[in-house]
This record gives sequence, C-alpha cells and structure tokens, in this order.
Amino acid sequence: MSIARITTAVFSSQQVADKVVQAVAKNAGNMFPSAEQLIGIQSDGNTLISVGIYASQQDMEKADAEKDKVMSNPDIVSIETVVGNVGINHTN
Repeated sequence: MSIARITTAVFSSQQVADKVVQAVAKNAGNMFPSAEQLIGIQSDGNTLISVGIYASQQDMEKADAEKDKVMSNPDIVSIETVVGNVGINHTN
C-alpha cells in the first residue's frame, strides 16, 4: 500500500509562492525521484498544497532532505503536514 504526504504551506505573498511553484515544477523529477506521483496545488494565491505519493515509508524518507530544503524557505508563514496510507488512487 502506498503512503502519502500532504503539506500545506502559506507563503508571505503570491509572488513568493509563484517562484516556489516554478522552481519545483521545473525540477520535481530530479528533486523527488522516489515519488510515484507528485501533485502541486496553488490556492488563495499564496497557499501551496503538495501531495506526494510513495510506494513505502522508506521511499518517502528518501525525499525528506529535499522536502526540508523547500520548506526551509524563510517566507513561509505557516506549514502543516499530514501523512497517511493511500486508500484510493484513481486515474482515468
């Protein structure tokens, strides 16, 4: 069963959030090679929600260092992360 990490980060401005989205989108495959799937959602302009799906806890932990780099941004106002087992992963 896969495991998911969902992180919601609120940035100080939309401009900062836009820069983070662009940087991660350009390099996501290299930054998070152990992820089965990555989804990035920009909400309210300055809020980013990321969903990473991994085959195992070990694969998710391989991504921790890179995640920590992205989340160490001093322009993050608040951050919340939850982790859980994937019950449904439907695609058409």
